[in-house]
Amino acid sequence: MNEVTKARLEAKYAKKREEYLKSHGNDGPRRGPASGGFKGKPKNAKGSIKRLFSYMKADTPKLIIVGFLVVINAGCSLAGSYVLRPVINIMASGNGTIKTLLNGIIAMAAIYGAGVIAQYMQSRIMITVSQNALFKFRNDLNKKISKLPLKYYDSNNHGDIMSRFTNDVDAVGDMLNNTIVSIISGVITLIGTIALMLYTNVWLTLVTFASAPLMVFVAQLIGKKSRKYYKEQQAALGALNGYVEETISGQKVVKVFNHEDLANDEFEFLNEQLKGKQLFAQFIGGIMGPVMGNLSQVAYSLTAMIGGVLCVARGFDVGGLTIFVNYSRQFSRPINELSMQVTSIFSALAGAERVFDVMDTEPEAEDNEDAVEIENLRGDVVLDHVTFGYTEGQTVLKDVSLYAKPGQKIALVGSTGAGKTTITNLITRFYDIDSGSVMIDGVDIRNIKRDFLRKNIAMVLQDTHLFSGTVRENIRYGRLDATDEEVIEAAKLASAHSFIMRLENGYDTVLDGDGSNLSQGQRQLLNIARAAVSKAPILILDEATSSVDTRTEKHIEHGMDRLMKDRTTLVIAHRLSTVRNANAIIVLEHGQVIERGSHEELLEMKGRYYELYTGKKELD
Repeated sequence: MNEVTKARLEAKYAKKREEYLKSHGNDGPRRGPASGGFKGKPKNAKGSIKRLFSYMKADTPKLIIVGFLVVINAGCSLAGSYVLRPVINIMASGNGTIKTLLNGIIAMAAIYGAGVIAQYMQSRIMITVSQNALFKFRNDLNKKISKLPLKYYDSNNHGDIMSRFTNDVDAVGDMLNNTIVSIISGVITLIGTIALMLYTNVWLTLVTFASAPLMVFVAQLIGKKSRKYYKEQQAALGALNGYVEETISGQKVVKVFNHEDLANDEFEFLNEQLKGKQLFAQFIGGIMGPVMGNLSQVAYSLTAMIGGVLCVARGFDVGGLTIFVNYSRQFSRPINELSMQVTSIFSALAGAERVFDVMDTEPEAEDNEDAVEIENLRGDVVLDHVTFGYTEGQTVLKDVSLYAKPGQKIALVGSTGAGKTTITNLITRFYDIDSGSVMIDGVDIRNIKRDFLRKNIAMVLQDTHLFSGTVRENIRYGRLDATDEEVIEAAKLASAHSFIMRLENGYDTVLDGDGSNLSQGQRQLLNIARAAVSKAPILILDEATSSVDTRTEKHIEHGMDRLMKDRTTLVIAHRLSTVRNANAIIVLEHGQVIERGSHEELLEMKGRYYELYTGKKELD
């Protein structure tokens, strides 16, 4: 990579890195869809903890048992060490025998054995409790996501939403499985250790306490540095992963423009950036254990030395010194573990907050109390002086009025951004209008039950989407109670039956992710068949044939006509030859209806439609 390329890439990613670090504050890395989900400190730790524990409320008896077992485990760990004191004292006095030693070993084995059993039982029970909580947690998140308005998905990164389902929920699961028990056990062990140390020798306890502030200070210092470098590492990792994702998904574009070398250079640059950040982050993070271990060793040596002096000068027993030295080691271990767990807790709670952010998002408005279901819905669609904008202050539709009589085919044409798709979003109530009204069979759609409304509207979109499963299941997605015969009939109507029968297993052929083992045209035919099987009286075709070649389009034209028969159909099309037989063509520009009429009428007007159709003015 030459210096010019390197300088260009450095300038390109410097701003991205600055924005990343600014958005993630000074609290360390934060998880995201590209970086793998690292998070910083939570904003409302107390509230998040309270909400998380509400998911474990049903298992309160099990939690009480876990707490009891944690106390037993910690108590056995402490008591097992203390058993050494009388054994060592007896053996040191010369009065001990092999039997004395064996009795001491048996007593220690029994105590530690009880601790192991308690730890095993606590782990099994806590895993059950945490998984029950996560089951409810994920269910609540999934139910809420299904109730969120389309606006939420349009305004939020899909990868970030999925990250909340995976990375953030997993972080919460790790905390519930391990961290909570570790903290409780560490606190009990620390308190018990201090109590036994004071009971054994007050002076040596003060010596041990003197080293604690230094250890805490060093841990905080290293932790602060570690968070800084990990944050920079995650920024570099996020940039690299994001670049890999967009390069793989855009591989055709890379190859068609011969930019393989450029892609390699950019990857090499980002990889080098990540390596440099990781060296610092991993080094600083890795020295925590050795540094704290050495400090513990210094405190241990100092305690042993002063303890030896006390044994000689003050008659302190050798058994007491032995167990105290052991406790001095145990004293530093919970402190180290607790300091390490704080990061995990902050990460998990920040992840929980991200999930709760989704759960607290305003769902789609509930149906009005007097919302109705229209018996024998005919499909009489009317937009009356509709004004709408996706964001405040930016109007997309301006006082739009149009109508579609039952069974009519109405085409919407116009430049990109004219408001064609927006009209369909309003008819399906994916968005609610700002003013005016949208009516079906004379009833304002805000007074129609939302589920009923959408059940009576079938859509075929420009972007095809198929689910993992068989061809039959994907067609039946349009109406789950459709029989096999109805599925086949719908496929024939959409001219999809012939290619389906040529597949290896016909209608039982399992589709890969989003139907990647089919051509784009075949995927669209299945989407059309899905709309056909729904038998909805209103049909919306949003550039439905744009992904189909001209020959295939001609082949399915008759099937499309049959699909639209006796249905009110709204067709959005840039290919104007496909809408010549529409009952009415509505021309939109800048969110306003400027022309309406049949193909022949609009050509005679020699207005915008004439310009578009004859090519005298290109469609934007």
